[in-house]
Amino acid sequence: MSTPPLTTYQRHHLRPTYDHHVGYLFPAMVRASQAHVVMLTEQGLVPAERGARLLRGLAELRADATPAPEFDGTFEDTYYLLEKRLAEACGIPASELDVQMARSRNDLDAGVFRMLLRDQLVGVLDRVLATGATVLDAAHRYADVVITGYTHRRPAQPTTIGHALAGYAEALAGEAVAYTDLIDLLNTSPLGSCAFAGTDLDIAPARVAELLGFAALVTNSYEAVAGADHLVRVGTLNAQALATGARLARTLMDWLTWRWVTTPGDFTQGSSIMPQKRNPVVLEHLVSMAGATAADAASVLNNVGAAWWEDSNNATTDVQVRLWESNDRTNRFFALLGGFLAEIEPLAPPSAEEIVASGATTTAAADALTRHGVPFRAAHSVVGRLVRGGAPDTWTAADVRAAAEGIADGLDDAAIDGLIAAAVRPERVLDRVQVDGPGANAVRAQVATLRVAFDGVTGRLDAVRDRLARADAALDAVAAERAAR
Repeated sequence: MSTPPLTTYQRHHLRPTYDHHVGYLFPAMVRASQAHVVMLTEQGLVPAERGARLLRGLAELRADATPAPEFDGTFEDTYYLLEKRLAEACGIPASELDVQMARSRNDLDAGVFRMLLRDQLVGVLDRVLATGATVLDAAHRYADVVITGYTHRRPAQPTTIGHALAGYAEALAGEAVAYTDLIDLLNTSPLGSCAFAGTDLDIAPARVAELLGFAALVTNSYEAVAGADHLVRVGTLNAQALATGARLARTLMDWLTWRWVTTPGDFTQGSSIMPQKRNPVVLEHLVSMAGATAADAASVLNNVGAAWWEDSNNATTDVQVRLWESNDRTNRFFALLGGFLAEIEPLAPPSAEEIVASGATTTAAADALTRHGVPFRAAHSVVGRLVRGGAPDTWTAADVRAAAEGIADGLDDAAIDGLIAAAVRPERVLDRVQVDGPGANAVRAQVATLRVAFDGVTGRLDAVRDRLARADAALDAVAAERAAR
């Protein structure tokens, strides 16, 4: 590479890419290099003394907390910065380095990207699980707080805060499983594939994978460096999870506007001119964050789709910034949403009279007639006539008989009383026994079931953490032991 002044390519691509990537890549590259050198020495491909010198240099780089040097054109990227600094730490010229024996920038990048994404998604999944626990606690607590459920932004049927939140918790549980599956997918090692065709040298890729906490090897060396499905899945899963959370945020905006729940003060901003305002802007930010994450996913898909099926910068390096930012934003999204939900409490949920006046109980009224043998479409028509005649709390037995003429003649008193009771008592929804419905006992049973699902994910995540911790300890021990020779 040239020395300053920098070329146009260096100023406008290599330097900004380096500035953004070095903080992510350099520590992971050092760690991957420690495992690689241990393997090379164990296989007898590097003499013990040279391996020890490299491991001492890598340990020095790992312990060095000084900021990365500015890009000055004397190296191309983080990959070559590692070689430059390692040679300096070892006190040898770069020409004497063995760290790249049986390794390409291709498989090193692919491995380091998986390591970084794996660790980031462990953090994301932590947030998802914490948010899930918060949502389930609130669903259990508010399983008997009746509200009006909406469809097409119009009053539809009575439900409860707990029922709505348990529904979101079920979606979140599915996303938690998907994140765990994705971590397992990322936790396969491409290291040892070299450029794409492997090597004639007697390397042990499984040993490198073991020392870095990978659970398996990518099956095919070409796919190991050419594959990008795992990158796409990171971006799209984040977009999916945030899109679902943004929909809940929109519904929460309505609840706050209608004063059904409190507005958490820690998540509001005041007005610059209207002193009475407490604006829950965090909910708007959540919606915007979901949009940005969808854009990141689209960028990843576009870059992957524009690449050849081989190692290509626009299918690997150039998408990393989008994924790192997507993961960071997803982490912050769930921290904000979980924190917000932890603080909301019922304030002034709709009264029974308000729910009745909205017409939300009319389906229950029609169902009451069907329990007395009236076909549902006929019952629906009877209740439709009643609605056009007045609000449900004004209906009388005479009104019901008149509305039933020619549709369901001969209604007995029990059928009429059942219709009127269903029309004016929305709280009856709390007694509904349907297992997936809004009945209070049903919602609390749903919460218990979903806790088991979240616990299963927690167990899988703990196993990943344990594997990574054991690998870290093993690599530290063997690297230190060989460096001392």
